[in-house]
Amino acid sequence: MVIKNNVKSAFGAWTQRNYAWYMGGASVSLFGMWAQRIAVAWLAWELTRSELWLGLIAFADLFPTVIITPIAGAIADRTNRLWMSRISIFLAGCQAFMLAWMAYNGYLTEASDVWWLFFLSLFLGIVMAFATAARLSMVPLLIEPDFLPSALANDAAIFNSARVVGPMLAALIISTWNAGTAFLLNGFVFMIFVCCLMVVRLLRNESKSSPSGNVIADTIEGMRAAAVHQGIGPMLIVLSAVAIGVKSFFDLLPAVSDEVFNAGVDGFAHLAAAGGFGAVSAAIWLAMRGSLEGLTSITLGAMAIGMAGISLMCATDNIWIGLLGSFFGGVAVTLCGTGTQTLMQNAVEGHLRGRIMSIYGMLHRGAPAVGALTMGAAAEIFGVQWALITTCTIVCAPVLLWAWPRRTKIAKALENNEY
Repeated sequence: MVIKNNVKSAFGAWTQRNYAWYMGGASVSLFGMWAQRIAVAWLAWELTRSELWLGLIAFADLFPTVIITPIAGAIADRTNRLWMSRISIFLAGCQAFMLAWMAYNGYLTEASDVWWLFFLSLFLGIVMAFATAARLSMVPLLIEPDFLPSALANDAAIFNSARVVGPMLAALIISTWNAGTAFLLNGFVFMIFVCCLMVVRLLRNESKSSPSGNVIADTIEGMRAAAVHQGIGPMLIVLSAVAIGVKSFFDLLPAVSDEVFNAGVDGFAHLAAAGGFGAVSAAIWLAMRGSLEGLTSITLGAMAIGMAGISLMCATDNIWIGLLGSFFGGVAVTLCGTGTQTLMQNAVEGHLRGRIMSIYGMLHRGAPAVGALTMGAAAEIFGVQWALITTCTIVCAPVLLWAWPRRTKIAKALENNEY
């Protein structure tokens, strides 16, 4: 499954009608989602001035993925993945409208009100666990197989473009109006996404027609299949290391901006945008590359890039060097996340796709919650710079030393299979 390395192949997935409708709605919603996420993080920081609370808010948003997504993946293999996605996105929009109502009515003004942010973030985390399982198992069913690398790279490029624009949009909205406006905007764009999903149709059906066993048994079967696979198992370990040691630094950026660079909300937005720009650059490069050959080595190498980026960002109080470090951090997150997903989608069997890809989603979205909570707690004691550098190095370096000598064997199991 090799697509020619040119611009046409990079954007070829957009010629697929259902993918175009899906990504059109997803693109709009991602900008609103990132604006809301930045607004929630900054509001939590303004209310508490606590790195620990930043970690707790990120934990509430992301950790439900760890508990729920594997079960949601088993449900996705049994049911209509498209309707699962529609319902999840609708509920996410309702959460945004609730945040907006509370902000406009003065329920998010005192330090104790941070608990509302915590519980509503927890609700969103639960909803997005189902949305993640549905999305990861559904996107390959919207396109012809040859367009898979293009589709996933475009998905990553759009997601990370939102990481560039979203923080800027959030900073503009917060400084001009308030956080409630960011929440309200996100609610509306989620509803636009729901409308787009109503137009989408699946090209293939991989759901079980007669499920055997129960949801828990199916979930365990998916975990076992992922663990024993010679390529998928090791790559999930690599993904976890980058998610904990590198990706989670984005959740501590309000503290980094304020305490290291003394740059406030504008510095926060610029640091987040720099990371997003690095991620977009990596995603575009992967889309232009268009081939699975050598992708395993690239994905493993992302750990070294991530460690270098975090160290660079935290080694100085010069904001320009910090922006460069954040850029490399974003590059590492996309190379590892998109590379791992592409390799797994290529190797996984269709009837297991929902369950195995939900494990990817669980780790990619949930593992940063563990990293953010760990970094936040450590930052309270040792300072945010040492907390980020130490956590990243301790988590990523041993995994890189373990995985790199095994890269040929891992690549053989992932790059040579046709899904």
